[in-house]
Amino acid sequence: MDAGTLPTTRPAIETPYIRVTFPVQGHYLPADHGYLLYAAITKCVPSLHGVSWLGTELISGLPQSQGLLALPAHGGEVRLRIPADKLAYVLPLAGTYLNLDGSTLRLGLPVAHPVVPAPSLYARIVTIKKFTEPESFLVAAQRQLAQLDITGSLELPQDGRSRHRRILTIHGRKVVGFSLAAHGLSEDGSIRLQTVGLGGRRAMGCGLFNPIRRAT
Repeated sequence: MDAGTLPTTRPAIETPYIRVTFPVQGHYLPADHGYLLYAAITKCVPSLHGVSWLGTELISGLPQSQGLLALPAHGGEVRLRIPADKLAYVLPLAGTYLNLDGSTLRLGLPVAHPVVPAPSLYARIVTIKKFTEPESFLVAAQRQLAQLDITGSLELPQDGRSRHRRILTIHGRKVVGFSLAAHGLSEDGSIRLQTVGLGGRRAMGCGLFNPIRRAT
């Protein structure tokens, strides 16, 4: 099975997943940093290399020139999505320095959070192998959602940015993905989607969904 596909049967979730957040200190990092972050994490903790359960979210920042992101002075985080019984495996990252193509980030002490349901979720990038056009990608993503026995609708958010087409660089190779939103989810479906995700490359920031926060 390649990294962009899911099994045709509903996968069993034996252990609840959690979100582990490490406060991060630094100034800048590459905007295209999914693979770089994974490589830096696994260099610090080699036992995490190649594990199937690791999800690594992209780091939020303010876009700058020359393909960089500026980290906020306070509140920046590295977020991992892992099974609760694997927490001990990521604790050695506390206090480490990560080098992302010359940008240095220092991780603080982690905090674990439960995955909570929400009717609408958003993923910054989802990649599905061989699907690089918006229409065919959306059909493939909806098919994967059905394979997970999750009822809901998917959409490609639009704000004038080419329907949120995203590019991930892995070993110099460009991989095309899209931002994706899911709506109308049940509590069970929402937890399952946040746990299993869609597409591949979860360790590099892809296919990871989070609740959409509505303005109040």
